[in-house]
Amino acid sequence: MSNKAADAILSGNRLALARLLSQIENADPACRKIQDVLFQHSGKAYLIGISGAPGTGKSTLVNQLIQSFRKPSDNRQPYRVAVVAVDASSPFSGGAVLGDRIRMRSSAGDPGVFIRSMSARGALGGLARTTHEMVDVLDAAGYEIILIETVGVGQSEVDIAALAHTTIIVESPGKGDDVQAIKAGIFEIADIFVINKADRPGVNSTETALRSMLDLSYALKADTAGYAGRGHQIADNEKLDGVTAEESKEGWTPPVLKTIATENQGTEAVIQAVYEHQQHLNESGDKAKREITRLKHELDASIMSTLYQNWQSRMDKDAYHRALDEVVLRNKSPHQAALELLA
Repeated sequence: MSNKAADAILSGNRLALARLLSQIENADPACRKIQDVLFQHSGKAYLIGISGAPGTGKSTLVNQLIQSFRKPSDNRQPYRVAVVAVDASSPFSGGAVLGDRIRMRSSAGDPGVFIRSMSARGALGGLARTTHEMVDVLDAAGYEIILIETVGVGQSEVDIAALAHTTIIVESPGKGDDVQAIKAGIFEIADIFVINKADRPGVNSTETALRSMLDLSYALKADTAGYAGRGHQIADNEKLDGVTAEESKEGWTPPVLKTIATENQGTEAVIQAVYEHQQHLNESGDKAKREITRLKHELDASIMSTLYQNWQSRMDKDAYHRALDEVVLRNKSPHQAALELLA
């Protein structure tokens, strides 16, 4: 793809955008130059992550959030909204199952909305390996709000915290284990909690459990030296991206909100909480810090991917198979074999 394709995407050509996103998902090296051009036009979108266990109604809530962001207000035009829905992989094709697209079909015909499902392709952490790259392209294409819905695996969806400015964790009553959330480590990544399906029995006990665990989580933060927030642990005198542990503790207690997304009840309260969190990030300077962390994460991932690809292209295939045989025979550990291959 050429600069002509970049110009088409920047001017709003949805077909060119869809083609590029497909190339990115398929790791086509031919799209690298266009990505490099488009990255220079990114950095304007607000990124909102939506995570939680399967069955909590994340996709239905996302559909309602899209429609709320698309409504004009007295002081602004409707936001242009993009959605990256990381869906479960088909066991046959490896592609996305597209369940999220089905639930968001009421928003799919809006020219101000772009919805893209992508396959997790075995990646852990709730995101696919190319999710960051897709978000950068959608940002450059002029979408002001980008919603990133994770695959919904429940226990390993912390990667979204390194990508989103605001992370929404969706819970629902009757999941059977009130401590499941704290086991998943989501109290370190959540900016807003939403209890969806709030018309179901057990909503009050779910809310009580969440608030109790929030109180416990913040008490532990206060007592534990070196807590850096957002899932990072550093020593008190150590700096992460120029921010001390004490500096990164400040500021925001996640609200616990209740919604019935199928009836669009409580959605506006979620939108308001997003605006308040955005304002908090801007006023505290945390938005810039999170952006640095996000780009550092993306840079590190790109370095690791590039190093592996370069090594693989130069690797002696026979030497690799000999090393594998040594590992299979237990003559060498995988670590020993890897060191020799890298040498």
